[in-house]
Amino acid sequence: MEIILLEDIRNLGNTGQIVKVKDGYGRNFLLKNGKALRADKKNIEYVKRKKDEINKKNTEKKLNAKNVFDKIKNKKVIFKKETKENGELFASIKPKEIAKYFSENFKETIHPSQIDVKQEINKVGSFQFSINLHSELVVELRVIVEKKEAK
Repeated sequence: MEIILLEDIRNLGNTGQIVKVKDGYGRNFLLKNGKALRADKKNIEYVKRKKDEINKKNTEKKLNAKNVFDKIKNKKVIFKKETKENGELFASIKPKEIAKYFSENFKETIHPSQIDVKQEINKVGSFQFSINLHSELVVELRVIVEKKEAK
């Protein structure tokens, strides 16, 4: 499937570029989320006319991502969880829970799909993860899991 990108997408291309992608990725993610259009004559003409406006929107998104980056860089994400005797958690920490943490503590909306957990967070310790704020902006953070003291 050939598509025209409406925003910069890492490892794929830049705004206005025509690229080939697998049908499922194109239909279910890029087209559905408004990140691309099908590459036909009508859409190619549309993108040429709207390119300045599209670039302006992309610049705004990048600026917003930069503001979020400045707010959360070098922050520690700390979870206090009940653990088993050997220090393992009863349930691992998922991107959805990390996104909720940012919403509650930093008043920033980060979607779970933006969070890339390097390894499963299933025990006490320190784990690295990254947040893809924009195609050109990724923040690397650490989540620290501590044992919750019994009362």
